[in-house]
Amino acid sequence: MGWLTEWVDRTFGLNGADREQTEQEKERARQACSMQFQHFKRLLGANAKALEAMTDMEDARRGRRVFGMSFIRAKCTTVVVNVEEIIRHLEGIAPGRYSILADRFDDIRREVSALLETGRRAGDVPLVMPLDEVDKSMADWVGSKMANVGEIKNRIGLPVAPGFVVTARGFSAFMDHQGLRDEIGKRLLTTRVEEMSERFELSEAIQRLIVDHPLPDALVEALLGQYQRLERATRPGVRVSLRSSALGEDAAGASFAGQFRSILNVGGHQLMRSYKEVVASMYSLPALTYRLNRGIRDSDAAMCVGAMVMLDPVSGGVCYSRSPFKVRDDAVYISSAWGLPKLVVDGVGTPDRFVVARQGPDGTMAVRERRVAEKRTLYVCRPEAGVVAQEQEHELISKPSLTDAQAVELARLAALLEEHYGSPQDIEWALEREGGFSILQCRPLSVAAPPRHDDAPAPRRDPSAHGTPLVGGAVTAAPGVGCGPVHVVERDPDALTFPQGGVLVARFALPKWASLLNWASAVVTEQGSVTGHLANVAREFGVPMITGAAGAVTAVESGQVATVDADIGAVYPGCVEALLRHAAPRPNLMEGSPVHSLLQEVSRLIVPLNLTDPDAPEFRACNVMTLHDITRFCHEKSVAEMFESSQEREHGDCPGKQLRDGTPVQFWVMDLEDGIDGPGDGAYVDLEDIRSVPMLALWDGISAVPWAGPPRVDARGFMTIVLEAATNPALNPVLRSKFANRNYFMITRSYCNLQSRFGFHFSTVEALVTDSPSQNYINFRFAGGAADHARRRRRAVFIAGILEQFGFYSEVRGDSLSSRYEGMPRPLTCERLKLLGYLTMHTRQLDMIMANRASAMQHREKILADIYRILPALRPSNRKPMA
Repeated sequence: MGWLTEWVDRTFGLNGADREQTEQEKERARQACSMQFQHFKRLLGANAKALEAMTDMEDARRGRRVFGMSFIRAKCTTVVVNVEEIIRHLEGIAPGRYSILADRFDDIRREVSALLETGRRAGDVPLVMPLDEVDKSMADWVGSKMANVGEIKNRIGLPVAPGFVVTARGFSAFMDHQGLRDEIGKRLLTTRVEEMSERFELSEAIQRLIVDHPLPDALVEALLGQYQRLERATRPGVRVSLRSSALGEDAAGASFAGQFRSILNVGGHQLMRSYKEVVASMYSLPALTYRLNRGIRDSDAAMCVGAMVMLDPVSGGVCYSRSPFKVRDDAVYISSAWGLPKLVVDGVGTPDRFVVARQGPDGTMAVRERRVAEKRTLYVCRPEAGVVAQEQEHELISKPSLTDAQAVELARLAALLEEHYGSPQDIEWALEREGGFSILQCRPLSVAAPPRHDDAPAPRRDPSAHGTPLVGGAVTAAPGVGCGPVHVVERDPDALTFPQGGVLVARFALPKWASLLNWASAVVTEQGSVTGHLANVAREFGVPMITGAAGAVTAVESGQVATVDADIGAVYPGCVEALLRHAAPRPNLMEGSPVHSLLQEVSRLIVPLNLTDPDAPEFRACNVMTLHDITRFCHEKSVAEMFESSQEREHGDCPGKQLRDGTPVQFWVMDLEDGIDGPGDGAYVDLEDIRSVPMLALWDGISAVPWAGPPRVDARGFMTIVLEAATNPALNPVLRSKFANRNYFMITRSYCNLQSRFGFHFSTVEALVTDSPSQNYINFRFAGGAADHARRRRRAVFIAGILEQFGFYSEVRGDSLSSRYEGMPRPLTCERLKLLGYLTMHTRQLDMIMANRASAMQHREKILADIYRILPALRPSNRKPMA
């Protein structure tokens, strides 16, 4: 083949040195492209982690669960580390263009660090604390279980047995004493915990090690001091129960339920060893396996232990403040047995069951269901024998362990606890012989999630109680119920006539509608995000809001009265009084605590999003005010930089694979992560190997209808194109220029970024498709063309009109179109991607005929006919009713 090389060299004037230099330049270009794609991939990953942590912070700030300083520090660290990564990778994509971001980031990071340093440190906490000094803000120091017990005793004022808590500092003092922590760590590191047999031996060995290890003198002194104080307050030789209260125990998503040990009826002489046995249960086989399966590091675990005066109750059990299975059943469910609650808690017998309605026939609480079991065994305390099982007296076996009046009183306490914590509660209780109830512990109750998205909305009681909903299957953005006259807001003038107490209904959850929340009783949007600005403000104002309510704008009429049940994502006609009983705002669990105040402060520097419009003049690096602003800015700029770079390079410069599907248009696929199954065939990849959900949806539209070629152009249109091409040589498709066709997919399994150029127009489609509607979005940008500016602009308006018909929010600036579709379920998002795939192929060169209205309308009808044929669900007559 040497003759061919010589011919090429002679023809193009290349010598050997020139050829070698050209190859070196190409290699450098390929390496630069490969590095840029790696930076983009890692930027996307860091962006997802940062946003997830921000969402967790926002949920906690507005939520109903106990959290502590460790949660705040962990989330702040996650956000800061990943935002720093995002900036670094943007610098890798576009060196030197956004250097000011690093300075703004450093300023915000220093402010966050200064706030975190003001938090109370564990070193300030005593080794052992009396329960009288504990409340919910101390979850980091006494564990969430005992923090809740202290809150119930000291803030709510309900009856709780006196006691004390060995704190996280006390636990650390024990673990650091004579190298115990180091020895446990060494054994964990040298054991293959994945092997069950080795894990079992490790568990036994570490538990023996802990129980046999001496306590530090300071901890012994503190424990005995608190026990003697308890004796003085109650009686000499008082017996106590010891319960685990590990950091993170009872937390959402990681309850550790039943993994740790509780020891009942402990005397003073048994106190030290029993404490060590509870600590050792951290390394019981179930607990060790649980942490391993959940990916929880051993270093993150700390075992606080609560001691409470041992009761000798008449009966005891568990109370659920509402049904854990029937989401709309607000009755209180009580399981009760004679003696200690052990029979109920451990599930070793069948207890009595009481169901107490919150509103009985006379409007007050009343027992609506009673099922008395045969209770032949009860658990009682015996001196020096701990807890023992004994036979029940014959006359009590079939007798209810609670009277109806006692069941109602217990239900009242449960409702009070639920109201305080703002969420359903799982309560362990005991009925003392003097006739009063004592609360032993309380933790959040996991309940069935309300129906969402495509599921039919579940009514609160009877399926036909509230009539057929006007809108259903939406997503809860802010909880609650609201009623008022509907006011549809589509344009700025509509806001001027918004009525006091109105129900705001809009297609898009635009931030500007937040100005109406002072007057709104509820908000309904067809599109939007649960973590979006409007949703955030709605939660702050306590305004119920649902989003993803497909077809809501046409399903309601301005002026009609409607009730929005945001808890199940439905809108009912009229004012439904039965639902409005649920309209009272729920208090924030952590409101007013020092920990919550600190979270509020750091969130101010992290969570708010001020840079919302990428096309606005103020969308600049110097204007970022929060870490969220930085993530948004970097994401937008990285996508834009990747697209611009793709226009500058040759196909062979990039580390992608060419899609092999038989179409005349060439596409390249860059797998950012898990978007392709298998290594592929060298430089090619087949469609059946693609695993990216959004790419496959786009491709369905791209390949659905073969392109029939350019439209027929009249003489005037043809001369306009010739003139444009003659005055702009870069548009000549024959020339080798940065405007030659470039079609790249950058994909993961759930993400896709398509950068394409067909003829003289270019477009980008960016999409995320998951099973969570609040995360789903599509961004579409389109610009360019061969005709004059007026025709190019008309084509942008033409495409925008089609997209808006199918739920996109679109904006046209010059000849550029930006459209967005977000917050909708996976099937609907995939349908819109298929629609975009079709439009990407079939709107090319339409700018040529945009001066001819008749021709433009003809093509619109043809495009809509194609869309309805390939996506029949989008045909107006086939759209599903909202009921």
